[in-house]
Formats: sequence, C-alpha cells, structure tokens
Amino acid sequence: MKILLVEDERMTRVALTGTLRKEGYEVTPCPDGHSGLEALRSGEFDLVLTDLNLPGPDGLEILQAAAEIHPGPRVIIMTAFASTETAVQALRMGAHDYVTKPFQTDEILTRVRNLGLLHDVEQENRALKARIAEKQERLIVGNSPSIQDLLATIDAIAPGEYNVLIQGPSGTGKEMVARTIHQRSNRSQGPFVAVNCSAIPDTLVESELFGYRKGAFTGADRDHQGYFLRAHGGSLFLDEVDDLPLAVQIKLLRVIQEREIQPVGGGTAHPVDFRLISASKKDLKVLADQGDFREDLYYRLNVIPMNLPTLAERKEDIPALVEHFVARHGKQGEFTLDMVSYRALMDYDWPGNVRELGNVVERMLALPGVPVEQLVHGLSSTSHPGGEPTASQDLAPLPTGESLDYRSYMQSCEDRLLAWALQQAEGNITGAARLLGLPRSTLRSKLERGGD
Repeated sequence: MKILLVEDERMTRVALTGTLRKEGYEVTPCPDGHSGLEALRSGEFDLVLTDLNLPGPDGLEILQAAAEIHPGPRVIIMTAFASTETAVQALRMGAHDYVTKPFQTDEILTRVRNLGLLHDVEQENRALKARIAEKQERLIVGNSPSIQDLLATIDAIAPGEYNVLIQGPSGTGKEMVARTIHQRSNRSQGPFVAVNCSAIPDTLVESELFGYRKGAFTGADRDHQGYFLRAHGGSLFLDEVDDLPLAVQIKLLRVIQEREIQPVGGGTAHPVDFRLISASKKDLKVLADQGDFREDLYYRLNVIPMNLPTLAERKEDIPALVEHFVARHGKQGEFTLDMVSYRALMDYDWPGNVRELGNVVERMLALPGVPVEQLVHGLSSTSHPGGEPTASQDLAPLPTGESLDYRSYMQSCEDRLLAWALQQAEGNITGAARLLGLPRSTLRSKLERGGD
C-alpha cells in the first residue's frame, strides 16, 4: 500500500516514516502543504496521512485535493488542535478518520492496517468485477453472419429505452440476449431481474410481479416487494411472457403505460423506472390473432422485435460453442475433439439448440471414453435424416436383450472406430492417429492389444 505522509514536525515525520516502512508500506514523506499537494497530484497513493496545521496549504486543502482524484486515496487527519468542529468538518469533506496528537504509534498502525485490509478487499472486488464483465461480454458466442447481425442489432438498440421482444425456440439463448442488451445499455449498473412467467402459479403471478401489502390475503404477514420494484433503475426480463394470464396482461399493460405499480392490497401507486425485455418461444402475433394474447399488449411489447436463429441455422458456430462450454467446466486445454467427432456434431440437427449442445459437451466431459457419435446420435430418439449413414450407425448396434456387457460393447465400438480410421487412412497408422486425435503410440498399442 502506498502512503503519502505530510507532516511539518521533522522528528514525528522521520519516526513515523521509519515505522511504516518497517511494516512494509511504501511511504513518501513531505514537510509542508506545497510539497504534499505536488506529490499527491503527481503520484498514486492509497492513503494520505496529513497534519491539519501545515506551512502553506493546510490539511483540509490536501483533503479537498484528494477528494478530486478518482479513485481517490483515503485520508486520515492528524491534529494537535482537535475540536469537535474540526473533526466534523474533516469528516464531512470526506476524511476517513482523524487522530489527535500526541498519539501512540500503535494507534496509527492499527488504523493503517485496517485500511490496508479494506484496500485489499476493494482490489479483489474490482478484479472480480473485471473478470465478471469480461465473461459477460462473451455471453453470446459465435462468428456466424446471423450472430454478427444479432450483435449489431443489440449495439444499436441497447442505449435506448425501447421495449424489446425476443422470440425463438427453446434453447436459442433468449435470456443471454436480454442480459447482453442490459450490459450494453445505460442501465448496466442497475439490476437485471429475470422472471420465468411459466414457473409462477397463475394465482401468484400478480403478487409476485407487483408485490403485496401485509394483510392483503391469508398468509401475507409482511410487505413483499415485487419483481418490478426489484428492477427499479435497471432491466426487467419477462421470459415465457405468453404464459401470463389475461387478467395479469391487463395490469401489465397499465404498468407499461403509466410507469407505476399498485401492490396487491395497497392503495398507493408507486412510480417505477425500468426497461422491459420480454421473450417467448411462441409467435405472439399468432396468439394475439387467435385471441389468446392481448393485441394491445403485444404491440406494447413488440417495439423492437428480435428473432433468434436456431443452432441448425448457424452450425459454423459449433466449434466456438464447444470451446465455450469446455472452458465453463474448467477443462480448457485438457479436452480436444477430432474431425470425426466434429463431423458428428455438425451433422446433427440440434432440435434443443444451444442448450442441447451444452448438455452433450457435459456428457463428453463426464464420459471421455464414449465416442462423441454415440453421445450425439445414440442418445437421440431420432436418426439423422438422409445422406450417408452416421458414424453411430457404423458402430456396434445396441443389443435388444435385457442386459448389456458395457466393457464388451465399448471394446466393439472402439474396434470398429479404429478399423474405420485405418480404412480412411489407407492403412497408415500415423494418418489414422491424426484422424482420431490420438498419439501414434497410443493407437499402435490399442491395435496391438486388439490383436492379442
């Protein structure tokens, strides 16, 4: 921790400098207010220890100069002219603390150590926030044209306050898009509150969204803050908004129009400041035309429409997504896929979209000995339509009996996979090892073991 010490009494300055340096602190001593201000403005300090009564600018002027720096150092005032008025004035101007002369060295050291602990915690907090921000910037993974168009749209609409409606099948990443909009908006320092409307029972939706007052109904033994108030100053994400009961849709429409809520059982309306982002896996326009969703609410929600592509429409993003999921599980650098495995991933149609791919990657990590082809197609209820037979069809078929010897079956799968690789490489072991992503020595040992 870097400390600026401004003290005109030489003996005190020298003694305190020596004591602090013995404790491991980096200390810059100054004998007067002018040199103290010059050091403060030209260097970076975590703490300023300054006498109140100094030649030239006094300690309050140094305190004021420190307050103008962002992020500024904390200041402890030392004074032999202590009074309640002086202490209150210094604290009001932003001083962290003050100490009265004459003081014991341990008194100063205790204050400095406590500030050192606080400084360390704040540094860790800033580093953590930076890492979180870095990860959040990569919420949407991919470089396909559809993803690039999506990111460009997000950048264009994020600074505004318009309502956004995100539509797409399950697993396409609607909440990730909503979070990215929030993070790139002017509300990024405010809360992001995500609500899955389909997960709330119909009888509780109104009270959960808008809150309720104590005594509003049986069991309401205290006031309850609803999701809208929790999102005050930030963004509210309503997922599966199509599942809202019609009665709640009417009240939601009023909240959007009036920007105020009235809790259940409460007579006073409360203003709320929020940006609304909604999502649906169903086409809200079709629901509105059928009378299953309020048309006026649909148009309020659909100010900025966003339709997300399925994973089948952006398969070129699969390698980047696999790397992303592997890294999420902390296995980067420990897990690689060969071309055969990537072909299996690219040939599959991914009805569950990105969420399903994430599940398959987790299976890969949990079952490293099982071929990816089996994890993708063998665990799917449908086979890949058209084209050449999939790799899973080339492997040993699952038996129809009541039992299965796991070791024998996996050995059979491995034997067929090795035979396929050798056939593709025209009998060249090095080429076959490259296809399988195995060291040549590993492949040779497997072949020799199989021949015993």
